[in-house]
Amino acid sequence: MTAPDGSLAGIRVLEVANFLAAPIAGMFLADHGAEVIKVERPGTGDEIRSWGYAKDGVGLFHKVVNRNKKSITLDLHEPTAQQAVRDLARTADVVLENFRPGTLEGWGLGYSDLAAVNERIVYTSISGFGRTGPYAHRRGFGTLAEGFSGFAQVTGDADGAPLLPGFGLADSTTGLTAAYLTMVALRSRDAHGHGQHVDLGLYESLFTLIGSHVIDHDQLGVVQHRDGSRLPFASPRNTFRTSDGQYLVLAGSSQGAFERICRALGCPALIGDPRFATNRDRLANVVALESALQEAVGRFTLDEALRVCHEGHATAEAVYDVERIMDDPHYRERGNVVTVADHELGPVRMQNVVGVLSRTPGRITHSAPPLGAHNEEILSGELGLDPEGL
Repeated sequence: MTAPDGSLAGIRVLEVANFLAAPIAGMFLADHGAEVIKVERPGTGDEIRSWGYAKDGVGLFHKVVNRNKKSITLDLHEPTAQQAVRDLARTADVVLENFRPGTLEGWGLGYSDLAAVNERIVYTSISGFGRTGPYAHRRGFGTLAEGFSGFAQVTGDADGAPLLPGFGLADSTTGLTAAYLTMVALRSRDAHGHGQHVDLGLYESLFTLIGSHVIDHDQLGVVQHRDGSRLPFASPRNTFRTSDGQYLVLAGSSQGAFERICRALGCPALIGDPRFATNRDRLANVVALESALQEAVGRFTLDEALRVCHEGHATAEAVYDVERIMDDPHYRERGNVVTVADHELGPVRMQNVVGVLSRTPGRITHSAPPLGAHNEEILSGELGLDPEGL
């Protein structure tokens, strides 16, 4: 069921997880050939099955996040099910989990428990605030992490409320980071023979990625505040409305980029204006600059603006929605959207594996399976158990 030629072929992962962050980490590993066995609750399964839109009662978000995986059902409150996880851990390389700290330990499924049966196991734990510190036992979701990390405070309009993203940003970045840290730990294990415990808080990836906040505050006492789509370190950078009501993104992070934008949009006089002579000058006079650029952009339709910008090698793009993405020839040529076989819905389209490896590319062999689809193969065939009693 997994890609036999993937870079991670032969790696077995137990995903004892719900919702989003740890399952996204499992998705990234499964995309490259790891055998990911997802442990779900009997009856309901991972709650992401009921998130978002559904077709014929089948959750669509789940189909993407849990693609390429195997599904087994175990009631982890039951000693027999707990023992099944310990038995599977004997042959596993990785455990991914995102339970509240202490929960799996209470069931005899913590890192020390599973390392006792397999010292080579890499045990990746994701929780709201990590497993140490005064907030370690607080309940946490990605939305809380988006506030706690500092992300929401710098997102939104200057005179508006902090703005949360329209998708699971903290969960997604944490899932990606967890996959990376898991691979780092696997590399160490292969070099030194022992696995280890990876401990990651939901807020920590975003806290790292949001920029120079800490050093700016440490050295200058600066606290960044919301300023719409502007950046505090480069200008111009914003969205601009075209004459047909669409939006164009301009990014003039270098002096050459700024000058090409001005020439392409027919406002070369801005280049010689002393208010905009350098990037720091442009930041100091950002309102005047954006007003002039909006006037220039407003003379074009979106297609016209894109044409003159691309011809002039100016750094500009349209603001895309998913409908435009699905019709775009570049997305098509890159294979960013792929048709995938699904057990319940037939062919479905979703985002493809991200990035291209020249020798061992990842691939999607199937979308998320029905709940418990692999009970017979794994619980019965491998462990000799009766799935009905688990």
